[in-house]
Amino acid sequence: MKPTHIEHIGIAVNSIADAIPFYENVLGLKCYNIEEVAEQKVKTAFFMLGQTKIELLESTDPEGPVGKFIEKRGEGIHHIAFAVDGLEERLREAEEAGVRLIDQAPRTGAEGLSIAFLHPKSTFGVLTELCEDKKSKINK
Repeated sequence: MKPTHIEHIGIAVNSIADAIPFYENVLGLKCYNIEEVAEQKVKTAFFMLGQTKIELLESTDPEGPVGKFIEKRGEGIHHIAFAVDGLEERLREAEEAGVRLIDQAPRTGAEGLSIAFLHPKSTFGVLTELCEDKKSKINK
């Protein structure tokens, strides 16, 4: 599969507004983007740390995936996302290797990335996201 880097680490929070000051005032990072991803019932906030992003996830619906996660486990690390090239092919490879897929095909996530999730029961308890930034390839 050969990911190119960790694209981001997703952290579930009750409130982005309450969490941002920690990342900005204590860690010295700058929130550069806040957006809602209605399909995933989540609001996101992003910070850059080297080549890796920190993504805060606030549920917009208690029945959404992040809402259910917080209800069950509380705030904390939700997922790790790896940047890959050829996301559709990487999904096929993962499935052929016996990995259970949450997403059978890529979908659009925050920041316009193509994303797909692998089931944590197949990834040693870690919800794993694969991301492809097709826009950056167009601009190269």
